[in-house]
This record gives sequence, C-alpha cells and structure tokens, in this order.
Amino acid sequence: MMKTRNKMKKLEQEKFVVPKTVQNVIPIKAVYKDGIFLVGKNMYSKTFLFTDVNYYIACENEKNDLMRQYWAVINSFGNGVTVKLTINNHRFDKEDFEKSILMPYYYDNLDVYRKEYNEMLLNKAATSECIVQDKYFTVTVNKKCYEDARAFFTRIEKNLSTTLFALGSKCEPLNVTDRLKIFHNFYRAGNEENFNLDFELLQNQGCDVRDYISPDSMDFNSDYMMINGQYCRTVFLRNYGTFVDDNIITELTSINKNLMLSIDFIPIPVDEANKDVDNILLGVQSDKANFNRRQAQNQNYGATNYDLEQREKEILEIRNDMRYRDQRIYDTIISMVITADSKQELDNLTESIFAKASENSTAQFATLRYQQLDGLNTVLPFGVKRIECYRTLTTESLASFMPFHAQEVSHPGGAYYGQNAISNNMIFVNRHSLLNGNSIVLGVPGGGKSFMVKEDIVSIFLSNPDADIVIIDPEREYNALVKAFGGEVINISANSPNHINAMDMNANYEDEGNPVTTKSEFIMSLCEQLLGTSADAKDKSIIDRCCKNVYDGYIKNNFSTQQPTLKDFREELLKQKETEAHDLALAIELFTDGSLNTFAQPTNVDINNRLISYDILELGDSLLPVGMLIVLDNLLNKITSNREKRRQTYIFIDEMYLLFAHQYTAKFLYRIWKRVRKYGAFAIGITQNVGDMLESNTARTMVSNSEFVIMLNQKASDVLELSRLLEITPNQTQYFTNKDAGQGLMKIGSNLVPFVNKFPKDTQLYKLMTSKPGEAI
Repeated sequence: MMKTRNKMKKLEQEKFVVPKTVQNVIPIKAVYKDGIFLVGKNMYSKTFLFTDVNYYIACENEKNDLMRQYWAVINSFGNGVTVKLTINNHRFDKEDFEKSILMPYYYDNLDVYRKEYNEMLLNKAATSECIVQDKYFTVTVNKKCYEDARAFFTRIEKNLSTTLFALGSKCEPLNVTDRLKIFHNFYRAGNEENFNLDFELLQNQGCDVRDYISPDSMDFNSDYMMINGQYCRTVFLRNYGTFVDDNIITELTSINKNLMLSIDFIPIPVDEANKDVDNILLGVQSDKANFNRRQAQNQNYGATNYDLEQREKEILEIRNDMRYRDQRIYDTIISMVITADSKQELDNLTESIFAKASENSTAQFATLRYQQLDGLNTVLPFGVKRIECYRTLTTESLASFMPFHAQEVSHPGGAYYGQNAISNNMIFVNRHSLLNGNSIVLGVPGGGKSFMVKEDIVSIFLSNPDADIVIIDPEREYNALVKAFGGEVINISANSPNHINAMDMNANYEDEGNPVTTKSEFIMSLCEQLLGTSADAKDKSIIDRCCKNVYDGYIKNNFSTQQPTLKDFREELLKQKETEAHDLALAIELFTDGSLNTFAQPTNVDINNRLISYDILELGDSLLPVGMLIVLDNLLNKITSNREKRRQTYIFIDEMYLLFAHQYTAKFLYRIWKRVRKYGAFAIGITQNVGDMLESNTARTMVSNSEFVIMLNQKASDVLELSRLLEITPNQTQYFTNKDAGQGLMKIGSNLVPFVNKFPKDTQLYKLMTSKPGEAI
C-alpha cells in the first residue's frame, strides 16, 4: 500500500511556489472543451455527474443489494487512478428561482387567482431547503498526452455508466463549461447568474479561464479562510470506530448551507494489497508468538493479549474478504469544506458537523491547521490531493460512506406538485421532459385525488395561455372551478339541449391518410356499440361505403359546409339495396330519430373555449357507453385541430375505470392514449376504483407505460396490485398506505418520489378545488 501511495505522491508532487494572485491558487494548468483538465505534470482529470437513487426509502434487503451494486461501482475504476467522490451542496438563486416558478400576470379577471397561487409557491419556497445537491466522480490519471487521456476517460465513462445504471443512477460527463461553473459558483457564491463563459472565444483570444472563475480575494488563517468575504473552513476525517453508519454522508451534507464533501480513494493493486496484508499478518502473529513465549517463561499460561488477538482476527477477515468476496483495498481521504457568513456561524457549524459525525458513527473529524488552502484544493473536484491523512479501507468499508439518499425531481419549466416528503424540497414536473407525458392519478375517496387534479388544472390554465383543457366529468365535480375560470360546462344527456354531432370531423382528423377511412372505423365501433354485438364483414362493408358517401360533399367543399350527422348516415343506409343495410338503419333508429338522438344533431356547444368540461352525470345506462365514445372522438377532433394551431391540449378523464367497462370505449381511449403526444397533447386519467380498472389488460398496459403516476392513499387490496405492476417495493408502498389526504408516492419517469401536497385553506382557490362538504363553493 505504501508503494502505490508513494508512487501516486511522486506523480502528483509539484514544486511549491508561493501564490502571488488568487488565480495562482487554482490548480488548473490547461482545460479542454470536452471537460478534461490538466492539473499537474501529465496528470489529467475529468468529472462525471451522477443522479441520486432512493436509498433512504429502501428496505434492508434492498439496501444490501444497493450496497453490493455500489461495490461494483467502486471496483470498476481499476488501478493507477485517483477517484474523488464529491457531494456539492449549493443554494439556488432565490430571485431567479422565484422568477422561474411564479405565474406571470395577464391583467384579466383571473389575476386574483394567480396572486393566490404565487403566494402559495413563495410560502412553499420559504419552507423548503432551497439547496440543490449535485454528486460527482472526478477521476485523475497520469498519461503522456491529452489524446491518451481522452481515450482512457472514454473507457471510464462507459464502465461508470454501466455500473451506475445497475444502481438506477444516470451518469453524464461534464464539459468544460459545466465543470468551470462548479468552481465559479463556489468561489463567487451569490453571483452565480454572472457566469457567462464563452470557452471558444477565450480559446481564440488566448485568455486564462481562471480569471473567470477565481474569487476577488482570498485570505488564509491557521484554521479558516475567507473567500470574497465568505468564511470557509476545511476539515478532514481523522479517525472512526469499527462501525460506520451508512447514513453518515447524508447527515453531514444535510445542513442548509453551501458546502462540499469529498472522498478521495486510490485503488491498491491486488497483488500488492495481498502482499502487504500477509506481511502485516505475519508481524501480528510474530508479536503474538513473542507475547506467548514471554508469558510461558513467567509461567503465566492462561494470559492472552486481547489487542493482538483482535488485530489478527480483523486482518484474517480482510484477507478472506479480498480472496472470496471481491473486496479490494483503498487508500482513502475524507475531507469537507464548510461556508458561513460569520466566524461565529462557522464555528457553530463546525461543532455541529463534528457532533453529527461522532454521534452517528463514532467518526472523528478535525480541522486542518495551516493547510486550509491544500485542504480546499483537495475537496474541490479539480482532481488533486494536497493533504495526507489516509485511512486504509476495504471496498465494503468505503461503500459504507453511501452517497445516495433520495431522488429529487425539479424539471426546468415544470409545474408544482408538492414537496418531497424526505428532503422537503419542492417538486416540479414538466411533462415535456418525460418520454411519455400522459399521467394517471390513483386514490381512494378522501385521499385528495380530485383536489390534486384540480390544482393541476389551475396551474396549467393560469400559467399557459396557449393550452386548452378538456375534462370528462362523470360526477359533476369540476363545474364550480370551470365556471369561475370562464370555461364551458357541456351537460350531456338525453334531455339536455346540448348536442355533440357524432359525425364531426375536421381536415386534420388523420395524420397522412384519408380522414374518412379513420372516421369510418370510429362509426363501425359506434354502430357495434349501438347494436350491442360485433358487426360482420357485410355490415362493415356497408358502413364503410355509407361513410364515404355522406362525407363526399363535405370533403369536396374543403370541409367548409355543414357536417353530416347520424341522421344523414341512417338515410344513406336506407338508400342501399342490401337487406343488411336496412337492418342497420332500423337498429340505430332509436339513436337518430328516437328519444336518444342527442348525438345525431349538429353540434351546438362552444367547443373552442380554452376550458371545457363534459358533464356526463345524467347519461343513462343506454347512452353512457355511446356518449363516452362520442366524447372521446370529439376530443380527438379538438386535439388534431389544436395541433394545426400549435396549441397544447390537456385531457382530464375522471373515473377512467368507467371507460374500461366497455370494449369499444376502452379500445378508442387506448388509441388516443398512444397518439396524443405527437399531437402536442397530454392525457390524464383519474380513478378511485383501481382494482376494477386493472382487471382490464388495456388499462394495465396504459398504467405501466405512463411516465407520470400519482398514487395517493390506496385500499390495501390495491396496494399489492400496484406494487407488482409498477415494481414498487414493500418499503415504498408505505408512502401511499394509510396516509392523510394530499400524501402519497409519485412515479416520475424512473424516479419514485414520496410527496406531501398541502394547499392553504384561506384562499378562494382552495374553496374552488376542495370537495369537502362545508368548504367547497
């Protein structure tokens, strides 16, 4: 181990020169566009950003699995490198953050609601941690030239991406701009928005990049330093006991302050490690034999040296681990830099960190004396080591300093969906950032399901004037909100004066082919629903022929004349010579000329309103499946029309399980679910009857393929089914089992985030969104 340590020290050793400027204290010799830094003579480094995983909410077996997978990450770097794991806590700029999350005012009668929503967001921001935590691996290697270093880091990136992916983490190499921004934001905390480095311009002008990241001033004392008036202190892990809590890194980095913690480790070659361990074991056994001989000479035959026995036992365990458990040996340095606004605050933070370390894992941190600059350069992810306070650790011991804690989701331009139940940070989801922006909201009555959906509608409608929202409302829950926002409530029933023409079709109804062909398929499904049985080949041919005939004039006039109706379709059936056509006409007469003809007349409702709610509460059993099918087709017309206008469409389908109770509505919904994204639209399904819905294979496919699933409080019988379908572990299901309203678990892409979403009750928005008796408008 000393051999590798001395070799690395010799490679990294440089002649000391007293720095005359703040730029000189930054150990960067050259930088390259792809993010590779030259940090010493033939010493190149590169930094890789990786995402967090849900270690905190995993059960013990899952934690053990994650720990073993993290071993593979540590062991993947190979020999001849130095690896630096860095946890970077940095505060986001509050003013910029507020600007990015607050709704703009449009000076209409809805600004009163925007003001309430913005005040809620500001209150949540004030109670959140306001800390962003980034995690990096910085790898340093000795190579003859940049080209060799680049080829080496390409291999490292591939190996690191593979091993981290097995953990559920994503790895991304940082380019020169991203990497320099880390140091700029640390040295110039509070002025993060001023970073506007143009690397290619600097390269062409031959400028020193250190001028753009260095602080204005640095002042060093024996046990602290000042950077741009900010107090900083570097500390290191001096010692720790035989037990290390795997939560120690989380504890140390949970402070709501700018700080960095780094773990440097140098892999020791296996043959060298084996030889050193054997030599140490031989020494201990020799000491033990000498002790026993002296005791025998003194006729003290029962005496034992506990320390030697314990050391021999520990060394034998290490040797066995190396030989049989894929354990390696690492020389390790753990260091940390703390920042504060005053010397007193810095001292208090230092005491707090020392107490956290010793309390949870008997670890002992100490302040670096007269080595604050060396400690700082060691902590920051340059890829250098300037202090020597090594501890020798096995892979398992090193993995105990677990960097993973909890996944965070904060998409740029995202909507607010509550606060992370673990970190208290705000959750922002942008559906455009997901592979599939469709979402499902699941929860029992009283779990806050409809409230959360209404809050989503409020956020979209008030913040995005280029978005239309359509709601299918089978329980009449959204009328108050829709009317307050100037939307259109379309009551659909056999006795309603509102009519939706089942034959409505615009020019954009089909992407590339003939829209009549696609509409004909819909009419076939509609007729089968009306008939209550599947149409045979003759019936399908007749329906297709009649569809083309009734739309012929409409299409020839460039979709500008009166659209045909189901009555026109029935009359066309009667014109046909086949008996089957007349049978079809008779079968649908009730829905064209009879008492259930509400969908056989020209559309007479405002379907161009930005906010539309289809109130289908009063549809009878006979009309419900037909009505659902026609409303979905009407939605498809709006979506395709909006795509032409470059407007987004959000479709909210409440009590979605009702659609899966009927074959044709389920099939048509599935078709829309797959197609809406390419139309610039998003579908959101809501249901309380999870078990009923998941009996449909189509529904199961839709839920499992949805990138955004919100699970509020669930029935015990549904928890198991959901956990199997979405691969949620038993420990994670506790976040949507027996929970209060507004609490649950979100699946956002590959992330699982426990959340809490509470809205202030003393607002008009709350009264519009709540369903509680006595509180709702």
